[in-house]
Amino acid sequence: MRDMSKMLKQVQKLQAEMARVQAELAEARVESTAGGGAVRAVANGHGELQSLTISPAVVDPGDLGLLQDLVIAAVNEVQRKARALTEERMKAVTGGLHLPGIGL
Repeated sequence: MRDMSKMLKQVQKLQAEMARVQAELAEARVESTAGGGAVRAVANGHGELQSLTISPAVVDPGDLGLLQDLVIAAVNEVQRKARALTEERMKAVTGGLHLPGIGL
């Protein structure tokens, strides 16, 4: 029974640490650019887009396809960076273990 109590305390400590990391990720910022910096995307550590900046120089009404591609590239890359940041922070908490139910 003593081992069970010890294990429960460890699980509670892990849950508290994970909650702390999740809160930090909500405040963390990752950035990506496309088109040599013409499009800049910023997301939080959860991958939620926080801002998107488009240089007026890249806005060409005759070539909206290029602008769309740049936006997609910047957003995809910033979300990839956010996932990598989340994975890195969670590995630090879990010791690299894959725990069921833990969204990385």
